[in-house]
Amino acid sequence: MSSVNAAAQGAASRIRECFEGDGVRILDRLHGENGQTLRQLCQEMGMSRQAVTKHLKLLEEASLVAPLRRGREKLHYLNPVPIHEIAERWISKYERGHMRILAELKSLLETGEPLEESRRWPKGM
Repeated sequence: MSSVNAAAQGAASRIRECFEGDGVRILDRLHGENGQTLRQLCQEMGMSRQAVTKHLKLLEEASLVAPLRRGREKLHYLNPVPIHEIAERWISKYERGHMRILAELKSLLETGEPLEESRRWPKGM
C-alpha cells in the first residue's frame, strides 16, 4: 500500500469517527450553544469526561472544534469552515434545487405530513 493511499485511508477513518454517533451529538450541542466547557458538555450529554474528551480530541484534530482558554476554563467552539468546504466541494456539483427538493421530501416522509397542493411536483417531473 502506498503512503499516499495509507494517508488517505487514515484521514477517511478520522472523518468517519468524527461523524459517528457522539461526535455528531457534540457538534449539535455546540451548534445550539457555542463555547461550552467540558463539564457543560458532559452534563448535557450524560457522558463521562473521558468519553467526551476522546470525541473532542478527534473533533479538534479535524479542525471541527476550536478550543479557547479563558482563565482556567477551556471553552469549545464549533468551527463550521471545514464542513462548509466539504459541502462546497462535494455538493455544489449537484444542483442546489435538486438537493433542496430531496431534503424537503426526506423531511416530509419522516414527519408523515401530506404534501400540500402548492408543493406538489411539477408536471413532467
